[in-house]
Amino acid sequence: MDDFNLETTSIWSFKDRGDWLTHKGDYPGNCSPKVVKNLLLRYTKENDIVLDQFVGSGTTAIESLLLGRRVIGVDINKRAINITIDRIKDIKGKSKIMLGNAETLELPNNSIDFICAHPPYLDIIKYSENIEGDMSLLGIEDYFRAIYNVANESYRVLKPKSKCAIIIGDIRKKGYMKPIGFKVMDKFLEVGFLLKEIIIKEQHNCKSTDKWIKIAKQKNFLLIQHEYIFVFEKSYL
Repeated sequence: MDDFNLETTSIWSFKDRGDWLTHKGDYPGNCSPKVVKNLLLRYTKENDIVLDQFVGSGTTAIESLLLGRRVIGVDINKRAINITIDRIKDIKGKSKIMLGNAETLELPNNSIDFICAHPPYLDIIKYSENIEGDMSLLGIEDYFRAIYNVANESYRVLKPKSKCAIIIGDIRKKGYMKPIGFKVMDKFLEVGFLLKEIIIKEQHNCKSTDKWIKIAKQKNFLLIQHEYIFVFEKSYL
């Protein structure tokens, strides 16, 4: 891709999400590969081990392999695993894509160089109907308990002084904001992470935007057009 520039401020905006190689925007809630590429170039080097424990359709996996990183992708949904495996099958590099639960990773302590994860935004998108452990099916209290477990596991598997990037957004319920982003941030701080950066990402290309503009005008509320990228650092043990 010829139009890529490394971001230098805390506000990121990509009107063109990026669809090179096997990247596609067809998986619910997936992330722009330009976000992942920025994070990988800033916080990793060649042969580092990158973990995405919500691997989805493989955005992190694809970019990690393209940049010469090793990648571990985990997801609780077998469909996501199959999609990711298919999208990286012709890309050279070392990868391990496996079914698993982000709350209980089957990985050694201090074994990961970088985490790039995009957990569900509470229940705004349901990724399955009845998969046990699917965080998108949880009520708010159970969701934040699960996020705490995810944060704790992330801290455990990450190497000291290494970085963990969490992409998360807020939601609106019954006309009122639910600050999911900051509550998720707090859970990661609770387990011992240090906060390195807060990045505001502008959302574009939402398929339901036209419908929600009409509703927002009628009910007098602002459309949510931001997401957060929290970059954490694991302190020395």
